Amino acid sequence: MNRNLWLLAVLQGLFLTNNVTFIAINGLVGLSLAPYGWMATLPVMGYVVGGALFTGVVARSQARLGRKRAFQLGLLVAMGSALLCAYAAGTRNFWLLCTGTVIAGFYAANAGLYRFASAELAQPSAREKAVSLVMAGGLIGAVAGPWLATRTRDIAEAPFAGAYLALAGVAVLAMLLLAVMRFPPVPPKTAGSPVGRSVLQLLQQPVFAIAAMSGALGFGVMNLLMASTPLAMQMCGLPFEDAAFVLQWHVIGMFAPGFFTGHLIKRFGALPVMGVGVSLNFVCVLVALSGVELHQFTIALFLLGLGWNFLFTGSTTLALTSYAPEERDRAQGALNFFLFATLSLTSLASGVLVTTQGWTWLNFGSLLPMAVVASGLIWLGMRRARPVVA
Repeated sequence: MNRNLWLLAVLQGLFLTNNVTFIAINGLVGLSLAPYGWMATLPVMGYVVGGALFTGVVARSQARLGRKRAFQLGLLVAMGSALLCAYAAGTRNFWLLCTGTVIAGFYAANAGLYRFASAELAQPSAREKAVSLVMAGGLIGAVAGPWLATRTRDIAEAPFAGAYLALAGVAVLAMLLLAVMRFPPVPPKTAGSPVGRSVLQLLQQPVFAIAAMSGALGFGVMNLLMASTPLAMQMCGLPFEDAAFVLQWHVIGMFAPGFFTGHLIKRFGALPVMGVGVSLNFVCVLVALSGVELHQFTIALFLLGLGWNFLFTGSTTLALTSYAPEERDRAQGALNFFLFATLSLTSLASGVLVTTQGWTWLNFGSLLPMAVVASGLIWLGMRRARPVVA
């Protein structure tokens, strides 16, 4: 554990400040500007669609520019896209807002690699703890995101335009921190350097396939319920301040376990910790189905955050064991693509389901992908436990 690792945790927190603020306001701004109600979460969807579209570009920039310069490029895009969203909100231009969030997806895909970069800043024996610590940096977003959305929503004439302007300032702060960080240099490539396996070959490896599936579906279910929560609470007559409060506790649940999840993975292994994450997701749905009062939203979203942390940190750690150093950028790009492609689908589905079918059916729908993840973990666990025949 070193200074660069702690600074990377702060960068993760600033990235989550951007994410949480976007989640808190994009659906509501979209609802006020969209031609039809079911299109309200298109700006949320645009953010993750952009992430999926830019994963290849981000992977190539990481390989060519190295971690630091590539991360700096991501923050420049974050600042520009936030300013574009502020202009779109001020001019009440729905499609420009969607365009701005798609561009912001480049930053999402770029900063989504912070968790992998953390493993490169620590000794191999401590990479589980390094990943977990950087994930814990998201607690900054848990506090700053809802606070920023609430405090800046009315500082400009158009609702929430000030929040987008504030996010541009957050990107500038992140750039200042990144300027004093150091990352391991990019290994030089020669004519005889190994190129490693293709993405298709990596997917034929059970560990990589299960890590990719669990990370994508676990994040997708979390996004499905989280993105629709502000809309669901508004439909239930609860004020925006309550929605910000619920999101705050949700993000605390997402990142507070980061201070000990790495220790649990080191002691018990990734698969058992991921299994606990799936179980917490099932309990979250049970609580959400029990009613629509503030305390039920709060408890359900807090459990959803806990489940996500165990599942996503575990899947990230599991993935680190499944590829060689020369396959790093290719493997991480593929993992990010599957992640953002799933988030794109769930972002659209969240708006459509919550506005047409309601909060109850939205929760029922989340049970299927969790059952798929549980089945995959059981299968991989049984495969690992099977004795090797000589």
